[in-house]
Amino acid sequence: MGDVRQLREKQTDSEKITINLGFVDLGRIDLLVQEGFYSNRSDFIRTAIRKQLDGHGETVEKSIERHTMELGLRDYGRAELERLRAAGEVLHVRVVGLARIGSDVTPELALATIGSITVLGALQAPADIKTALADRIR
Repeated sequence: MGDVRQLREKQTDSEKITINLGFVDLGRIDLLVQEGFYSNRSDFIRTAIRKQLDGHGETVEKSIERHTMELGLRDYGRAELERLRAAGEVLHVRVVGLARIGSDVTPELALATIGSITVLGALQAPADIKTALADRIR
């Protein structure tokens, strides 16, 4: 029983953030929750954020095009990085959303194929990969 191993890492589809709100704003949110407009405070905050992002959607899209960034979820695995290494190419990761580097990628392979990482959102990668690429993550 003492040799319990986790079969796979828990993958999350969100990132936890902390915000400070004034008491009046918080009370107004609580009132809307109490009246049934939202299921909880987090539901209200997520809805408000999405509404703001939708309002700025065109600006975000133009910025993504200008910076040639990928939008959404982007996975990088061993097979793709092996192909890049064989072709002598260097990858510059630019993602708005979530970038994931697979657990099958070695630090040596990552160093040989990833020139830089810019993620507006979150980067999920094994600890040894993040350590190896620390100077390339912006």
